[in-house]
Amino acid sequence: MNFPPALRSAGVSLLAFFLFAASGGNGGAAAPALVEVYALRHYTHPNFTRIVVDLGELREYTYGELHAPDRLFVDILQAQLNPILHGQSYALAAEYISQIRIAQRDRGIVRLVVDLDFGNVKSYRIYYLPDPFRIVMDIYPGRLPEAETKEPSPAEPKDEPRARPAEPSAGGYSLARQLGLGIRTIVIDPGHGGTDPGCVGRRGELEKELVLDVCLRLRKLLASVRDLEVVLTRETDIFIPLENRTVIANQKKADLFVSVHANSSLNPQRTGVETFYLNLSLDPAVDEIAARENATSTKSIGQMKDILAKIIRNSKIVESRDMADKVQHCLVASLSRSYADVRNLGVKGGPFWVLIGSNMPSILVEVSHLSNAKEAARLKEEAYRQKIAQGIYDGLVAYMQSLGKPPAMK
Repeated sequence: MNFPPALRSAGVSLLAFFLFAASGGNGGAAAPALVEVYALRHYTHPNFTRIVVDLGELREYTYGELHAPDRLFVDILQAQLNPILHGQSYALAAEYISQIRIAQRDRGIVRLVVDLDFGNVKSYRIYYLPDPFRIVMDIYPGRLPEAETKEPSPAEPKDEPRARPAEPSAGGYSLARQLGLGIRTIVIDPGHGGTDPGCVGRRGELEKELVLDVCLRLRKLLASVRDLEVVLTRETDIFIPLENRTVIANQKKADLFVSVHANSSLNPQRTGVETFYLNLSLDPAVDEIAARENATSTKSIGQMKDILAKIIRNSKIVESRDMADKVQHCLVASLSRSYADVRNLGVKGGPFWVLIGSNMPSILVEVSHLSNAKEAARLKEEAYRQKIAQGIYDGLVAYMQSLGKPPAMK
């Protein structure tokens, strides 16, 4: 059964890689046996609700939103539901969630559904935890209970955000979260430049010019965050080798690296926005994008072993994926307020040169397709580029907040 890319979970690319490796790389190998979903747990905390599905063995999953009525769903593939759980529903005493349901949707597909009110939900995260393998959904309300929203005392000025414990990322509490680390420097990388125009639209639109404008707008928005240094790898139309962009970030001792690009596809009908983090991929669509974005690399095939080792040893995958999740979610939300047909192509891992070698969590954002006439026309609009910058900004702020370090505004 084919699912649209918009329903891909952040962990799907990594899971698919593991499943492929486990089969010995044999594309014709028999499909894995169905694994049993044996437990469903839920907890309503003062600040959020957590739902956990236990299945014990690695399985791919997809998720998405449904409306009228509002629902979140997770489809677990190659799975069967313990008969005790089939058709079960659980009422929740939360203002923003009414009930949780789980059932065998199809042969080999178990579906979890959460009935909620998106108007009362600030954000949500769906991720997996290993050993034993389980899928976790965290849902955060739009407003905290009254006890949490009272006016600050005189000793706690209203404009000074309070530090709080970090939220768990997709892989739990990473070392950055255990140590209570925050964000002081962000490097923004406008893709391409100079002799490398990037993608070129049918009417001559140049990726290098459009993404530079987006990044300048993003820097202006980030200037509202106090004590945050924002550095651009280029501020004018100059060429910077792919390998040197993360060198700039490393020299600046940056905490985050964000590379901004406009997309292109052999299919002129393809539209949407997507966000990547550094990882291996088995997705042909991701491979096409990586091949295009890596075209100016100066590395040779003889260096492939070292390159693969860098990707596999990448210790920032968990944080990069979490940042990618938040940026993608906020970017789609920002654009969707004015453009109802924006496609969410999701978050994926990919082997992008511009992310290899970074010493910090890093992502690559493809903000729209210059190969599609409608999106190319939109990218020429200042209002559209401003909404792109706003969405990336909102995602970065959400990521900083998840670290337990709410940014202070000027």
